[in-house]
Amino acid sequence: MTASQKSRIASRKQPKQARSTVLVSAILEAAAQVLAAEGAARFTTARVAEKAGVSVGSLYQYFPNKAAILFRLQSDEWRQTTDLLRGILDETTTPPLQRLRHLVHAFIQSECEEAAMRVALSDAAPLYRDAPEAQAVRVSGSDRMRQFMAEVLPHVPEAERLVAGELVNMTLGAVGKQFSETTRSQPEIDAYAGAMADMVCAYLEKLEQTAAAGA
Repeated sequence: MTASQKSRIASRKQPKQARSTVLVSAILEAAAQVLAAEGAARFTTARVAEKAGVSVGSLYQYFPNKAAILFRLQSDEWRQTTDLLRGILDETTTPPLQRLRHLVHAFIQSECEEAAMRVALSDAAPLYRDAPEAQAVRVSGSDRMRQFMAEVLPHVPEAERLVAGELVNMTLGAVGKQFSETTRSQPEIDAYAGAMADMVCAYLEKLEQTAAAGA
């Protein structure tokens, strides 16, 4: 993707009036429906405009191309997930490892509930994944996890904490994706999330105990 392509995934302008907000919401809702029904390969601005009941010109007032629409859908999904997980981590009256258990359950649940959309957005990711806007969204989500890891692993050196945090994030992402690709019952989701939480918590507990013993 060239630099000029990267710069074109941002929305042209933000809606300031109620009518404009409704229009953008309709476009995004239609885009989600088209993506789910047609997949990334057949996703076009013309199909989205037709589904939303607006002209292509009206759509282009806010989104310069289909990559901009897909990035908006993806960034909204990232932001919703990040807000959900951040809310759990910010419950400081709950012990850290208990919060981590809640986070694992919430993440696996979210992956299963949004599986169809996530798969479609994953197929579309090459259109926007290297853009600065996409990188900025991902970075904002990782900052809170780094803070949390410092809370869970106070005796572990920072370099090791960073590795541990990256390993936890990558493991959750990979197993959540694989697990959610098959339709799951709620008992299956609960059992899998519980086992995953046990594994992650045991790993972090061992790291902290070893570091504390050597301090």
